[in-house]
Order: sequence, then C-alpha cells, then structure tokens
Amino acid sequence: MLRIFDDNRRFNRRAMLQIGGLGLSGMSLANLLAARSLASGTGKPITTGKSVIFLLQHGGPTQFETFDPKPDAPDSIRTVGGVTSTASPGMQFGASMSQLAKLADKLAVVRSYATNSSAHSIRPIVSEASRQANIGAIYSRLAGANHPTSGMPRNVTLFPKAVLADGQGPETRFGDFNSTGNLGRGAEPFSPGGGSNLQKDMQLSIPSGRLDDRRNLLASLDQLRAEADRTGGMEGVDKFREQAYDMVFKGVADAFDLSKEDPRTIARYDTAAHLHERSYYAGKTNGNDQRNWYQENARSLGKLLLLARRLCEAGCGFVTVTTRFVWDMHADANNLGVDRGMEAVGLPYDHAVAAFIQDCEERGLGNDILLVSTGEMGRTPKINARGGRDHWGGLTPMLLYGGGLTHGQTIGQSTRDGGQPAVDACNTDNLIATIMHTLFDVGELRIRQGLPVDLVRMVGSGEPIPGLF
Repeated sequence: MLRIFDDNRRFNRRAMLQIGGLGLSGMSLANLLAARSLASGTGKPITTGKSVIFLLQHGGPTQFETFDPKPDAPDSIRTVGGVTSTASPGMQFGASMSQLAKLADKLAVVRSYATNSSAHSIRPIVSEASRQANIGAIYSRLAGANHPTSGMPRNVTLFPKAVLADGQGPETRFGDFNSTGNLGRGAEPFSPGGGSNLQKDMQLSIPSGRLDDRRNLLASLDQLRAEADRTGGMEGVDKFREQAYDMVFKGVADAFDLSKEDPRTIARYDTAAHLHERSYYAGKTNGNDQRNWYQENARSLGKLLLLARRLCEAGCGFVTVTTRFVWDMHADANNLGVDRGMEAVGLPYDHAVAAFIQDCEERGLGNDILLVSTGEMGRTPKINARGGRDHWGGLTPMLLYGGGLTHGQTIGQSTRDGGQPAVDACNTDNLIATIMHTLFDVGELRIRQGLPVDLVRMVGSGEPIPGLF
C-alpha cells in the first residue's frame, strides 16, 4: 500500500483510508489507459473480465492424499489415512479433503499434470514456460497495469505478511514471485507486505501538512519520475505513478483491508481450528518459534484466499497466493510425515479452499473467478522408511474451480502407482494456455495492434488442458 509519512509521524491505516477518500476527479491515468486499449482495435476489450487466483501449494503436494488416491495399491504406496467419496460419482479424494469432497461437482481435478522437475522451485507460477515471469506479469503486460475503471492493480502477489502482522514475506530461496523476466518492471506484481519494487517506490516522504494541498501531493508523487530519471530507472515509473494516484484518490486501499469484510465471512474462512499444540511438532526444526511454517500456514491461508476474492471483485485480474513450502512431507528433521502433515497442512487447506468456493458460489462469482491450485511437483509413490513421501516430478496434483470451465470431472489418469500420467498428459504450457484463455478474448487479442507480437503469439497459440472449455 502507498505509505505517506514525514520525519515525525506515520499515518495509521484509518488515516490512510481517509486520505483515500479525497476523491480527486480526473487525476488518474485510468481513463487514458482505457482509451489507449481501444485505440487500435475493434473497440472490443481484449480481456474477458474474469480473474484468476493461483494458489501455489509450495513444497510439493502429495497426489495420493489429496485428489488422486490409490486405496488399492500395495502398502508401500497406498494412500495414508484412507479415502472419502465425493459429490461427483466415481471420484474419490484423500480423507483429509472431506469438505472439498462435498463440492466435487463444482471442481475439475487433473490427474495427468506434471512439471517434470523434482526440485524445489516456484514453478509453475514462474518457469521457462512463462519466460521466467510470474504468469500475472504476462497478463498485466498485455492488459495494462491497472483496471481501467476501478484503478485496482491487475497483478498482485499475496504472502502471509499481507494478512498477519507477524507473518513472513515470500520465500526467496527457490525463486522470485515478483519476477517479470524480460517484460520489464512495469509488469511487476503489486505485493502488499512482500517487498516488491513497486511497493518501495510508493513510499513518499512529505510533510503531513502538505496533504491539505492536493497539488503539492501530486507534485510529491511526481518526484518518483524525477528520481527515476536521475538514476536511469524510468522503466515502469508511469505504472508506479498511476497506481500511487489510484491508491490515494480512488479508494483502492479498501479492497486490501479485511476489516471492511463482514465478520461472519471472516470467521467462515478462519482456519484457527486447525492449529495444533506446539508439542505436535516436537523435534521438528520447522516447529520452533523461528520457523513455525505450519502454524503460519494455518493462521493465514483462509484470510489470504478471502483477500484474493476481495481483490478480484475490485478488478484485479491475477492474484498469486502462497505460504511457506509446508507441503514438503519427508518425515525428517525439518518436515512432518504424510500422516501428521496432512493434519497440519491438508486440513486447513481443505477448510480454506472449501470456504472460498462456497463464498464464491453464494456471491455468484463461479464464472468470474478461476481458482487454480497446484504445486511445483508431487510426491513419490513409495512411502519412505520414516512415513514420508519424497520429491517427485513425474506427477503433480491439480484442482480447478470456477472461471466458467467444465467442472464435476476428472481429467486424465495416472498410472497404477500414481507416478506418471497414463492418459491425457499435460504440462505447464497447457496450464498457462488455460489461464490465458480464461483471461483473454484470444481472437480479439490476435488482431490488436501495439502489443508485443511474440507475447501475443505465445498467449494465442497455446493449447489449454483438454476438456475444460
């Protein structure tokens, strides 16, 4: 969020929201951007008006205990904890996914997706397939950095710090969630609490008295341009200036403020019931006060999905949601095994995602928001001697909801041991194409002038996951 402060005083959230209500007409570049977007085409928008929330299950979720159980496999492979029937005939989930099982008729489960890498990373959100850019950066580069009406940033990344005062920012050891590849800083996600360059550039030091003079405030915002010119960092400054205006003058900040939400809705998303006693993590490095990733995941995941829904309603087109890599269920000194791991990680995931789906259905957002949930890899068919599953790039579980796609179905099949695709194999290229066909009117995009030709070709030529459209 834009922070305005002087040497002696910082503005609290209430003061910031009051500033956001100043309501200066005509100062945002939103109308200009809208005019530009229509200037060299048929007059039709290139976007569908839909949004995508990408929930990265960082660490590598187990396919066996989530959406591709193998209850009849040998003991060394068999799904731990058993299975549960779902609302979609013939489809079973792991027992920890009991709430999502009741909503299976609204879901599409992909059992033949593979990232083909068993290394920790942040694929598929940032990968070779996305030109080393966050998928949302591709979207905002083509659609524009801000929604033309609401002023909402089109591309946002959310980490626990966005909803928890003591939460962590992004895990950076395995990749940069705010990466734009060669698309330039203008396509960078806005990352509340996540340390993006945009956020840093939106910290303006001005005396509090100057807030009474809008012209002086705008002049202070213009200092961003002068500073960038001095340092040779002009790229992306128009975006920063525009987003700063919109944060201050169009009330965009309200969408980021969960205190504006109905308390009953906040309670519905709350996963605090799935917090466990600290003794549950005895002997685990990740369970101490310094690296309590499991606890942070349970405390933040529901609120992150609620915030993502609010941002999409306000005009954001792509939201990345993730926590620390808690799905890494090796059963070693740092990580829980499959049994306790699914209690600590699977149960809050099941609760939060089910609450999100129910909320969207009640709000009539089932066609407007696509939720994609997957990880950078899956887990080994064979359970190790400690009761964990290790890294596995041959198959990765995937869940999709909404976006107007065909649901209540299973796409593809895995081999009997759950280790490889057996039918309708798909990869991250197919996933990106599915997302882009949800966000864009591809036919209109192809004839629009003034956009990077290679990027348009990439978006328009990809093959979506079969059976979804």
